[in-house]
Amino acid sequence: MKYDLIVIGGGPAGYLGAQRAANEGLKTLLIEGRRVGGVCLNEGCIPSKTLLHSAKIYDYARFSEKYGITAKEVEYDHGKVIKRKNKVVRILVAGVKSQLKAAKVSLVEGYASIKGKIPGGYLVGVNDDVYKASRLLIATGSTPIIPPMPGAKEGMKEGRVLTNREILDLNQIPQSLVIVGGGVIGLEMASYYNSVGSKVTVIEMLDRIGGATDRDISTILLKKYQSRGIDFKLEAKVVTIDGDKVIYEHGGQEVAVEADKVLMSVGRKPVTEGIGLETIGVEVENGAIKTDERGLTNIPNVYAAGDVNGISLLAHTAYREAEVCINNMVGNRDLMSYNAIPSVIYTNPEVASVGETEETAKKKGIDIEGIKLPMRYSGRYLAENEGGNGICKIVVDKKTNSLLGVHMIGNPASEIIYGAALMIGKQMSIEDIKKLVFPHPTVAEIIREGIFQL
Repeated sequence: MKYDLIVIGGGPAGYLGAQRAANEGLKTLLIEGRRVGGVCLNEGCIPSKTLLHSAKIYDYARFSEKYGITAKEVEYDHGKVIKRKNKVVRILVAGVKSQLKAAKVSLVEGYASIKGKIPGGYLVGVNDDVYKASRLLIATGSTPIIPPMPGAKEGMKEGRVLTNREILDLNQIPQSLVIVGGGVIGLEMASYYNSVGSKVTVIEMLDRIGGATDRDISTILLKKYQSRGIDFKLEAKVVTIDGDKVIYEHGGQEVAVEADKVLMSVGRKPVTEGIGLETIGVEVENGAIKTDERGLTNIPNVYAAGDVNGISLLAHTAYREAEVCINNMVGNRDLMSYNAIPSVIYTNPEVASVGETEETAKKKGIDIEGIKLPMRYSGRYLAENEGGNGICKIVVDKKTNSLLGVHMIGNPASEIIYGAALMIGKQMSIEDIKKLVFPHPTVAEIIREGIFQL
């Protein structure tokens, strides 16, 4: 069974890469060990956003009086929300499979293992079969990091300690939830479970939440959720999980907090073990497959895309990386750029960012001009976000007079940020941006407003 391309992993990079390759005329085999769609579609991006949207509607209903509407006896049915989440996932997985079939991609379910090199290609085993291909695209994704702390593994066996996979399938809302890690996944789950009634505690090692998020914005988000009852323990380190107690160290003292459930959300790591990379000598650096701007590894005709390369663990990055790999495979030179990758935290309010923050730009020695203005400068934002205190921050390179970064907190930031990413990716000058016509009234006008205030 000979193919032009074997894709290992059916997540965003894998399934889109397989589809693009088949559309370019390559005879393509896609191998997926769990479920087509990968973490993003089955136990990450899509299911979490489905839950968060239900929680947002619930919040609007409960606090609708500030918009002149009274809703009585508002109830939240977690079971029905989970059923709807599962339906959404089923529909989208079926859609991906349908697209792969239409593109004539062969699909095999099972765990792939690279068996070695052959003249003109490579051997890949799955189940009891062996396949040949002249090219490989490795897209095995990532897996949650479980810190080697006492009680963590035991808690997972008992069902008390959860990862992003299990937290999205709970049958009941826990009375108390401790989240270890205040990054994107941790904050989104804190947002959801806080909205639906859990007592949520977030324990974070840094002095801020949101990781690399602009500090002013992370501070606003912190205060927003503190006002809603989430207890944040910053500059704190979890040392032990002992039954229903999470013990953490803060200020030189050990403190215990009770938890019905514990979410481990301290990051993810590339899946590079157990897939046979060593049989053909693929270079792995710091646990991730090393690639160049074309997505090519150190081995001819072996590419890697998505979380497995450890560069930008985001589904939309994976899509683009896969396209770059396929383009280069078929002779269309293409290079991956990471200077305009947008990121979003789907809390309520949403946080969206792209490019350099003031802090990162200054560390790089760039002479910048920045502006921070309230989202309330947008009429649409003011009309739809009663009491909202969001901001938009714009970072400009003084030397080139071009946009370096845009960072905002406020709904619907996730639907706006792509425009800023386009401006940065195309290296548009401030004068060119000023000539763009934004529809009115939209929240996106906040970018135009900021540009004209520079």
